[in-house]
Amino acid sequence: MKKRYRIKSKFRFCLSLTIMLIILISVTGNVIGTNQAVSLTKPVYTEIMIVNGDTLWDLAKAYGPEDQDVRKIVHAICQINDISADKIQSGQKILIPRYL
Repeated sequence: MKKRYRIKSKFRFCLSLTIMLIILISVTGNVIGTNQAVSLTKPVYTEIMIVNGDTLWDLAKAYGPEDQDVRKIVHAICQINDISADKIQSGQKILIPRYL
């Protein structure tokens, strides 16, 4: 003979299902790795005016951290300013991130 289960309180049943669903979603998100904290700070930039003889390589060495590859710093500067490393001109203003 099978035992039949009855729901005595629909409110408690729905509340417990909702709580279990929230816990399941948060655990799944943590396991998959989609629950990463998003930084709310804006990056801070230094505005530099290009003078005759400046290269992005020299600026990357001067303003970038010493423990990071200069090529990566130049690439980041090019992406931020939407330029290529060989197309800078005297009098042009570019942004260099301070966190690099």
